[in-house]
Parts: sequence; C-alpha cells; structure tokens
Amino acid sequence: MTLSTTDHEQVVFCHDRTSGLRAIIGIHDTRLGPALGGTRFHPYASTDEALQDVLRLSRGMSYKNAMAGLPLGGGKAVIIGDPARDKTPELLRAYGRFVESLGGRYVTACDVGTYVADMDVVAEETRWATGRSESRGGAGDSSVLTALGVFQGQRAAAQHLWGDPSLGGRTVGIAGVGKVGRILAGHLLADGARVVVTDVNSAAIDALRAEHPEVEVVSDVTALTGSALDIYAPCALGGALDDETVERLTAKVVCGAANNQLVTEGPGGTAERLRSRGITYAPDFLVNAGGVIQVHDELLGFDFARAMAQTEGIYEHTLEVLTTADAQDVTPATAADRIAEARMAAGGPGTWLPGDR
Repeated sequence: MTLSTTDHEQVVFCHDRTSGLRAIIGIHDTRLGPALGGTRFHPYASTDEALQDVLRLSRGMSYKNAMAGLPLGGGKAVIIGDPARDKTPELLRAYGRFVESLGGRYVTACDVGTYVADMDVVAEETRWATGRSESRGGAGDSSVLTALGVFQGQRAAAQHLWGDPSLGGRTVGIAGVGKVGRILAGHLLADGARVVVTDVNSAAIDALRAEHPEVEVVSDVTALTGSALDIYAPCALGGALDDETVERLTAKVVCGAANNQLVTEGPGGTAERLRSRGITYAPDFLVNAGGVIQVHDELLGFDFARAMAQTEGIYEHTLEVLTTADAQDVTPATAADRIAEARMAAGGPGTWLPGDR
C-alpha cells in the first residue's frame, strides 16, 4: 500500500523540532463520522515503514468501526521512536496540538507503546483524545469490554456451529493471558468451559492461576494449538494464524482478541485455508471491538452500562457475519468486509460535534 494506490482521505506528516516529535496521522474514511483509532509509538526503521503501518492500520479501523455499528470512520497514528527512550510530556503535548489542528476529523486513543497516562497528557492540548484516566474524565482501561466482546463472539460462533451459545463443556485454548486473556478466561470458566492457556510471560500465568487454579497450562502455542480444543483464542501478538498453525489446529472455531491474526489475506489466503479445513473464523476486528466501543462512548460522556450493552451486541454482529458468509459461500473475513463496506458506502451523520470538520 502506497500513497499513490491508497484510498485514504488524508495523511498528515507531523514534525515538531523542539520536542523531536515525528509522527504520521492517517485518516482513511470519514463517511460514517470522525476517524477514530489509536496512537502507536514504535521505533520504525524508516519513515516508509511507519507510513505503511499507519496506512494499513487506519484502513483496518474503518472496517472495525463500521462492523461495530459505530458512527465513526477509521484513522490511526504512529509516532516514530522508542517509547522507553523518546517519550516525553513535551513530545506528547506537541502531538496533541497536531491532533487538535485537525478539528475533530481524527480522534486518538491508546495503542501499542501508549497508555492511559499518555492520553491524559495528549488531552492537555486537544479535545480529541480518548482512553484517558477516569480522574481526567475518561473511561480508563478498555480490557474489560474487549474481553467481553470476544466472549460474545465465541458464544455466537458456538450458536452458529453447534446450535447453542453456551460454552459449558467446551474446551477453549487461550494464547496470551495478559489483561484481556485473563478476563476472557474468567468469562469462560463462569460459563462452564474448560480453559487451557499458554503465555511467554510466566508472571501472567501465575496471576491467572492465583485467581483461577482450575485453569490448565501448556508449554507453548505449538502445544496449545495441537491439543484437543473446541475454540482457539489468540490473544497475544498479530500473525497468529500462519499456515503451520492452521494445519495443526484441532479447534473448530478461532475467535480471539489479537489484532491482524491472518498472516495472508485475499484469495488463497489464511481465511480460505481455515475454511477449507472446516474451521469457523470470527474476524478479529469484529470481536475485539469492545475497546473502540468504550473509547467512542467517552465522546458522549462515558457510561459503562451503555458501553457494555453495545459491546454485548458483538454477539449479533458475529452471527450476522457467519450467516452471511454461509449464504454467500465466502469466508467470514470476506463477509465482514462486504458488510463494513456497504455501511461505509451508505454513510451517516456520525459523531460530529459543533465546530468539527
């Protein structure tokens, strides 16, 4: 994807000499509303690499927000640098001024390398920073609703495949039990599922076992995906579904919180390999939308009950995608893309506030 081939509405290169900020903001589509997406802080090897990432991620946010039924378009930002070394309050405030200069066309939030405390600083310079702390009028950590949305996606997949949304008696494997995976495990156990997990971080495993000693642990992802599972939930890094993993899977459903799970997309890609093996794939950008639902609700004055009710709607959204995929004889990934594209084409009033745009 390049600037000459992309369908993005706007790409903004940001440079503040005083703080050393170098950032790129990508606004992919605002037909449904302002472009919302997080800010990634990463030591990219080059500006071109950063540009490729922001173009890909911002486009993905358009589809995620549309599938979640939100009055939002898709955007993303990247800050080029090592967050452990280069992140300063001055740099974050400079970034906030660039966000503010877009007049509400782009709304930011946390992503890899940025956190709630960072959004509090960015918000000192812009109205358009979400994912702030509760003490600063925000919603705080989004892990609770992200995990709830994935759980609802799993229930929908169970209903579609087995005719019953209950996960009681099913075996679910979770790869990655950080904040989201840990909460997801709790939902599954409460529903009567058997839960098997793995994580490269032993502290995360210990924390989960302290809360839920009945959880089973295996050595690594290879052992997990090769074991007898009904549902596989990748909840760690992207690229979780490569060819070897797909061939090894025993699970009949893949539904997890990790972003960008499919290593290859399009004809002959990972989604088609899953389908050819009879594995139902719940698209990650559909089921992990609880976080973006939460930060959108901040724009309205955060109400947890309202955001939770909307997150529970991921159950119906997932059923719609899986039913459409069967009816059109396509993969769920293709069905989700088509539904999102139709919603974007239809447009909407969006969450534009007075003085925006």
